[in-house]
Amino acid sequence: MKRLLLCVLLFQLVGCTELQQVVNQLPQGTVGNAEIAQALKEALNQGIEKQVNKLASMDGFFKNELVKILLPEELKKVDKALRDVGLGNLADEGLRVINRAAEDAVDKSIPIFVDAVKGISFEDARKILLGADNAATAFLEGSTSTKLYNKFNPVIEQSFKKVGADEIWRNIITKYNSLPLTTDVNPDLTDYTTKEALEGVYTMIAVEEKKIRTNIASRTTELLKKVFALQD
Repeated sequence: MKRLLLCVLLFQLVGCTELQQVVNQLPQGTVGNAEIAQALKEALNQGIEKQVNKLASMDGFFKNELVKILLPEELKKVDKALRDVGLGNLADEGLRVINRAAEDAVDKSIPIFVDAVKGISFEDARKILLGADNAATAFLEGSTSTKLYNKFNPVIEQSFKKVGADEIWRNIITKYNSLPLTTDVNPDLTDYTTKEALEGVYTMIAVEEKKIRTNIASRTTELLKKVFALQD
């Protein structure tokens, strides 16, 4: 009887609309760590499917200002010297083929990134869910970058040969080293391109993660909708 009177009194005090708002704010069930971890993996895989695949297309790196691979500091002086002696076209081609190699390598390596996501273990999935817009991607990078480098580097090396980047850069370096008043260079472009391409992959996965976090329409599965609603 007392409980009934309390409910009637509460109803009278707050009214129908206000009471419904209170009810709506009550917990509607819990989401466990396993579900959150699976949703984070889905988000990362969606980033690979929607964004990383774009990197594998023609100009996926070269015409994407977010990830375009520029020359390392050591080669900027090479680029300038070639342009100064009228070899600007060769310099342009050198930059283009580095990006072409990255595009080719990413196309072959998408299964590597998918496997990396499968193997990741989110010790504190809820903390990552409620973290920054790129928290899951940052965790993936921290957990897999060394392993991915070791798998990705030989693919980059093969792609350099496939697109002719190794031959073009051998020609560039030879011409530069033959110029007077220059110090010889011998850069490890395979290592450099591997690191830059990996950074590009993580950047584009983060783009999709942010979309999922900030745009409900980007949550393409029921699990993504359920879990990421917790951080809205």
